[in-house]
Amino acid sequence: MKKLKVAEMFAGVGGFRIGLEQTNNKLFEITWANQWEPSRKVQHAYDCYTHNFTSGIHSNEDVTQVSNYEMAETNVDMIVGGFPCQDYSVARSLSGELGIQGKKGVLFWEITRFIQNTAPKYILLENVDRLLKSPASQRGRDFAVMLSTLNELGYDIEWRVINAADYGNAQKRRRVFIFGYRRENHYAQSLLKKSAEDIVFKDGFFAKSFPVTDEIYKNRVSTTRLSHDIVEISDNFSYTFHTSGYMKNGDVYTAHTIPVYEKAVTLGEILEEDVDDKYFLAPEKVEKFKYLRGPKKIERTSKDGHKYFFSEGGMSESDALDSPARTMLTSESSVNRSTHIIEINGRFRTLTPVEAERLNGFPDNWTDTMPDKMRFFCMGNALVVPLITRMGNEIENIEAQYPDDTTQLNLF
Repeated sequence: MKKLKVAEMFAGVGGFRIGLEQTNNKLFEITWANQWEPSRKVQHAYDCYTHNFTSGIHSNEDVTQVSNYEMAETNVDMIVGGFPCQDYSVARSLSGELGIQGKKGVLFWEITRFIQNTAPKYILLENVDRLLKSPASQRGRDFAVMLSTLNELGYDIEWRVINAADYGNAQKRRRVFIFGYRRENHYAQSLLKKSAEDIVFKDGFFAKSFPVTDEIYKNRVSTTRLSHDIVEISDNFSYTFHTSGYMKNGDVYTAHTIPVYEKAVTLGEILEEDVDDKYFLAPEKVEKFKYLRGPKKIERTSKDGHKYFFSEGGMSESDALDSPARTMLTSESSVNRSTHIIEINGRFRTLTPVEAERLNGFPDNWTDTMPDKMRFFCMGNALVVPLITRMGNEIENIEAQYPDDTTQLNLF
């Protein structure tokens, strides 16, 4: 099979690339990657990426400054990326052109700009699962804007919220993955006679790579049709998208699916044996963590003088070693409630950077080019690599079963 050329946007330390390079048939070739962290003098993630990968073009500039010409020159078959979840509201200017309300939503539009310049066969994106519900004041608007935009660009879309631990991994990390394929592809054509329900539960991309039962959780299933006018969606659309779904020509089917659970790796199984003393906690730190993880009911006063109680439930003093880890955040190892605490023979410690890497399926010491604090930060932002490998394997299956002429099309 012909190699698939891949562009990796918002590359971080290369989670997508590692996952795709570990597939069964080694079909993916990452030829262009962009990583840029605003407001940082030292580009730790980019330095890590270039340290571990030598092939392909590595871009370290604001993606909004990457020219259309440079994007078009990549001539890629697939775009991947874990883009930030922010505000995707849109507005129409006096000239009639679409614009973004504020600066936060710009990064998704950079993905669409890349698509317009390259017309890739496939799109594979990752985000936090709250994307499906944002913003709180107009539930589902942001995701609907994205779906409608990708629909206008000529793509059918499947999505799935996946908890990594449900499919055998060592961390309870929930993320939404979005897979798109060009509507004229042989694969897309092969699904025409399938119902949306069959695609979500049996025959689609995620159904094949991450099987689900034939049950619908609490009968949460619905359909809707998206307007072609994304300003109309931005202004008025509100809808509950469930954990799985399919969109074709603006028609949406969505359901809350139930995974076919696989035995997860436990936190205890990924721990290092010889751990430096610097990761063990002094008695006063242990007491501080016990307080932070304990139940609380604290009286507070708002700025306008209103008194209220802040309440917080209790957690165990240390994390269970016989189950997967909790979701790792960018603040991992700092003194806060979300940090994992390990108890070994009566001694308490935090995770090591290597253990943080293992929770996401990265090779040991992948991020050892940067300080510990940044290693935890990068792992808190990273995806779970084995999930990407499973998706990559399914794309390879699609390529084998439904070969296409990969010549790029002009979508302008």
